[in-house]
Amino acid sequence: MKLSIRDLNGYRCCHTRVAEPDPARPQRRSREERALAALGDSLRRWRKLRGITAEQVAERARTTRVTLRKIESGGSVSSEILMRVIVVLGIEQGILDAAEPLNSDVGRLRADELLGERMRPRR
Repeated sequence: MKLSIRDLNGYRCCHTRVAEPDPARPQRRSREERALAALGDSLRRWRKLRGITAEQVAERARTTRVTLRKIESGGSVSSEILMRVIVVLGIEQGILDAAEPLNSDVGRLRADELLGERMRPRR
């Protein structure tokens, strides 16, 4: 008997069937997946608030609409492409400020403990 790839799709060695996800049971998303989805939603809202089409953002960010759709739906892309989209939307400073440890109470307290004096963020 000759089998094609289509015949073998979904099978492992010894013809053990690969378990299919149970549609009645909701799949849990990882923390990273939830964060990417939330970031994608936010970027889509920023784009719409700015009145920029997906085509315009993709062109200005030197990427494709497919990649932009992937970003906005929480998919994984390179950090360079993600940053280009963020820059096109004009929100890079907010992202950089949010990522700066010294802009948080915990970061400032920890810096004081480690250095014995206040560190100032570079601008």
